[in-house]
Amino acid sequence: MLLKLARRLGRYQWFARTLRVVLPPVDMLVARMTKGRVVALGLLPSLILTTTGRKSGKPRVHPLVYAPDGGTFAVIGSNWGQPDHPAWSANLLADSDAVVEVKGHVVRVHAELATGAERDRLWAMFVAMWPAYETYAVRAAHRRLRIFKLVPRP
Repeated sequence: MLLKLARRLGRYQWFARTLRVVLPPVDMLVARMTKGRVVALGLLPSLILTTTGRKSGKPRVHPLVYAPDGGTFAVIGSNWGQPDHPAWSANLLADSDAVVEVKGHVVRVHAELATGAERDRLWAMFVAMWPAYETYAVRAAHRRLRIFKLVPRP
């Protein structure tokens, strides 16, 4: 029921603006308390992504929703429909090596920007999971939302 309500509210700009500010710190707190087993309040598949800051060179931590895709993790740079791409996506373009924490497991990954038919397939997965992504894409119409596949490294 909570997920159904969140999906409906997710289309409203006030909801996205509020959650964009409130949810990341809450996600990080819950993730720390549960040792990474619960993120996004457990409503959607979520992970903690650690990238290298493209300007600072420092680790940057981001709680994100993901779509499982075989043995990879797909993530989308919706930035809640804001005009700019999220910083983590620019970090991945600059340095594609990253680390994810999923359900308490730490995995080293290599990021690949999805394009063409693969991007379209992943986009459909994300919209099925969280319909508000369509609204975010409309709000950010001057940019195409980046979708990355995070491929585990040996």
